[in-house]
Amino acid sequence: MKSFLRLFLAIVAGAAGGSIVNLGLIIVGSEIIPAPAGVDVTDPDSISAAADLFGPQHFIFPFVAHAGGTLAGCLIACLVAVRQPRMAALPVGCLFLLGGIANAFMIPAPVWFLVLDLGLAYIPMALLALWIHQRLLTEARSSQ
Repeated sequence: MKSFLRLFLAIVAGAAGGSIVNLGLIIVGSEIIPAPAGVDVTDPDSISAAADLFGPQHFIFPFVAHAGGTLAGCLIACLVAVRQPRMAALPVGCLFLLGGIANAFMIPAPVWFLVLDLGLAYIPMALLALWIHQRLLTEARSSQ
């Protein structure tokens, strides 16, 4: 039961931490590359009405936020789970992927962005987090 509880907490902590990183990157990105004039990015209808005003530059930070949030969340999950990093990181990556799929249905975006985002920002970032976690463990063991 204790290992299940730790795994559950790792997934929750990873999802929460990754969401905070995602939101932070979106906020920073909107300051660096603002939305087109007259578009309220908090209103999906406003975004839909002005979809043709968004250029490729407007999709940089959403991708970075999705990938960065997933990577951070999966790393957090790995660190909290300790003995079961895969069992923590992959569900977090899948949760973020489900969020990305939901976004794809709710917010209009070009096909190239959807392919890039859904293909590279979620599961590959979960796998990268596992690789980074393994490297950190290897370095920690070799320095002892």
